[in-house]
Amino acid sequence: MLYIVGTPIGNLEDTSLRQARTIASSDIILAEDTRSAHTLLEYIKKSFQLQITALKIIPYYKEKEFERLPGIIEMLEDGKNISLISESGMPLISDPGYLLVQQAIRRGIPFTVIPGPTADITALVHCGFELKNYVFFGFLPKKKNDVIKTFEKARQVSLILDHGPVVFYESPNRINESLRVLDSIVPSVRVCVCRELTKKFEEVVRGIPKELSEKIYRGEIVLIVSF
Repeated sequence: MLYIVGTPIGNLEDTSLRQARTIASSDIILAEDTRSAHTLLEYIKKSFQLQITALKIIPYYKEKEFERLPGIIEMLEDGKNISLISESGMPLISDPGYLLVQQAIRRGIPFTVIPGPTADITALVHCGFELKNYVFFGFLPKKKNDVIKTFEKARQVSLILDHGPVVFYESPNRINESLRVLDSIVPSVRVCVCRELTKKFEEVVRGIPKELSEKIYRGEIVLIVSF
């Protein structure tokens, strides 16, 4: 059985009992980041008083996803209970797991989802924009011209959806430049930048692109734009 397990996006106290029990009772854990997986396992043992039965933790990040797939499918077909976890949040949401789920569906391998927090939904609730609908674009591209095209495409989609906000993930190293690009396209648009959500230094700032582009950002960033 395959379990797709959500994990905290920053605060380990957001770990649910169901998540903890599922991970603790798995034969194998597929982890996008093994260091954060070990930290989570230690927290589960200490806070939930659960015995960890996993035989091993297998690194399962984007570059290894295709290579590891046949072996994982074989283990699932042999009856192993396997949990897939991201470094934080829900697997498959801008994280590895799509290929594995597709193969599970094609081969009739049973799987279920153990839900947990995601940065995009948490940021949307923080932003203060009307949420009749929204669009998730994932990570912004690295090249400036591609960022311009992405923002223009997002603006068109938002207009079709009656100005629903658009959510992006962005690196702290590029967020200021992305905000400057946004300012050059739609300077008066409302923007919300969320960083380090659920962590000690959580910060949410709102304004227009130009004023927010002058701030210094560190940590994991979610950008929400209300076109």
